[in-house]
Order: sequence, then C-alpha cells, then structure tokens
Amino acid sequence: MEGMEVRPPTLDDEADWRRLWTDYLDFYEAKVPEEVYVETWKRLHTPGEFEPKCLLAVTHTKPMGLVHFMYHRTTWAVANNCYLQDLYVDPERRGTGLGRVLIEAVKRIAAEDGVTNVYWLTHESNATARQLYDRVAKNTGFLRYRIE
Repeated sequence: MEGMEVRPPTLDDEADWRRLWTDYLDFYEAKVPEEVYVETWKRLHTPGEFEPKCLLAVTHTKPMGLVHFMYHRTTWAVANNCYLQDLYVDPERRGTGLGRVLIEAVKRIAAEDGVTNVYWLTHESNATARQLYDRVAKNTGFLRYRIE
C-alpha cells in the first residue's frame, strides 16, 4: 500500500500504541489497569523468544493499526505456534486492507522464524472482522472455554 509501512514500535510510539490498544479494548468493552499498559509496553521491547511482539501499520507517518502476537510451545509439533492476540485498525482506515497487511506481516515474520501455524480468536459477533478472517484463514470451528 502506498504511503503505508508495517514496523515494530519504537519507544517514541508509546502514545499512539496506547491509543490504538485502548480503542481495541474499548471495542471489546474491556479494561486493563495502568500497570498492564506499563508492563506490556516494557515486554514489547524486551528481547526473547516468548515475549509478546507488536507491529504498527503506519500511514503517512501516523500509526493507524496494531497487531500483538506471540510464540508458544505446542505438544503437536516441534516448531512453535504463533498466537495473534490483538488486531486493531482505526475506524477511519477500516476497509483499506490494513488488517490484511498486518496479518500477512505476522505470517511472514513467523515463517522467517520457522513458525507456520498462526492462529487467533475473535468474538462471534465481530462480523466486520470475520469477513476478512474468512478470506485469509480457515475457521477451525473450535469454541473457547475459560475458567475464571
């Protein structure tokens, strides 16, 4: 896409990252305490195979989308899995392909790291995102359960 780049956040991107992640959390009617913002930002800049990673979609110098992802071990393969945890595109940029570009960037980076299984979850009511997801990935049909 012209005028757009995907890159890891720099320390100067904290305010934009925080804005995008807060908007993502708001979309899901979720909140995290300040200490989670601080620790997550720190972890995103900490090297390590299993530390979370982030990419920003920057259009004309302004971050307009983000993706968080992380690798983890699996008992089903020797290679790690890649869990795409959070994907968000600013509402004014939705429908422009930024979501697809972010997913493809995660897929490419994971493959470079020897990881071929990239997966994620979304809420069944997220019809807009599911239109994209149904085009770029296979719905495995699994349901998620959680113990609080």
